[in-house]
Amino acid sequence: MARTWKRWLPAAVVPAVIAGGALTASLQANAAADLPDKTPQQLLEMAAGSDVHELTGTLEQQSALGLPELPKDLPAEEGGQLATALEMLTGTHTARVYRGGPDRTRLQVFDRFAERDVIRNGLEGWVYNSKQNEAVHLTLPPVTDGGDTSEDGGAAQTEAYSPEQLVDQLLESMTSETKLSVGDDTSVAGRSAYQLVVEPNSAQTLVGSMVLAIDAETGLPLNVQVQARGQQEPAFQLGYTKLSLGAPDPGLFEFTPPAGATVTEHAVPRHGSDAEKHHGKNDGGADPGGQVTRHGSGWETVTEVPAAALPDGWADSPLLAQATEVVDGGRLISTALLNVYLTDDGRVFTGSVPLEQLQAAAEGR
Repeated sequence: MARTWKRWLPAAVVPAVIAGGALTASLQANAAADLPDKTPQQLLEMAAGSDVHELTGTLEQQSALGLPELPKDLPAEEGGQLATALEMLTGTHTARVYRGGPDRTRLQVFDRFAERDVIRNGLEGWVYNSKQNEAVHLTLPPVTDGGDTSEDGGAAQTEAYSPEQLVDQLLESMTSETKLSVGDDTSVAGRSAYQLVVEPNSAQTLVGSMVLAIDAETGLPLNVQVQARGQQEPAFQLGYTKLSLGAPDPGLFEFTPPAGATVTEHAVPRHGSDAEKHHGKNDGGADPGGQVTRHGSGWETVTEVPAAALPDGWADSPLLAQATEVVDGGRLISTALLNVYLTDDGRVFTGSVPLEQLQAAAEGR
């Protein structure tokens, strides 16, 4: 797992919503195993020390966030990237993931009648959408010594759509606001696993609890369940249903766009490059471009994106209008685990907190 140790928003929530969400469908937790007892701290150390870079697996995620299902026949010109993001946050999706080392990964997301691929093969990357027959060809920087791919742009999505990345963000964010305990031993994708139960001590978060399944042999996170406060069933689930450790066929990381595909070239700058420094860097609450500001901390963190950082006309989408409700000062996208507040002056505030806290951040309170 990447070891960037950054500030965070509550694990598993924001990666699912802001990044267009991870994949979807139910976790596979089988008959309980009988494993040697471990403490929560020992399980955290196991997950932090996991070093699995070669595997083949099937990922499934199920989202019950309270968003409506999108029309199956929605025209591409009416939905665009927003429709893709919202679709990934509703219903059920499945993906295949392949890893042949720190710099060779492939993610295949299976949509209705279509497939999306994100591939890294050394310094070359591809992002392909079969529905539009469009591909982005990426020239990537080398993977860092620690195997960190977090700065690799689109190809890093192969890491972001995984239980490992979600747990990694939790490890980066552990504070005194979190209560830890050990649940019953279980089995996930045919592998014995421990369960680490994570409960926020804050009453001002929409997250009720999280359950992390950690492979007993390798420490690899196998699945994540997130339960909203006051709900009995998980609002978000992501995990392996099939998993085989070992190097996949190297040919899986080679990609040639189909005939007639539209190909766009893009070079991803090296982390800390002159181009990145030109845009500025703001530690302690902002992203490298200084575009995202964080208010509060821990489970009550609110993220602010200024209007200038968003594409022109993005808020005028008819689909966005359908997904929002009018509230004081703007519009709201409300889900079981995260609220998104769009202010009348074009800013966006997100957090796993009630609307009132988003409005307070917008007003500088």
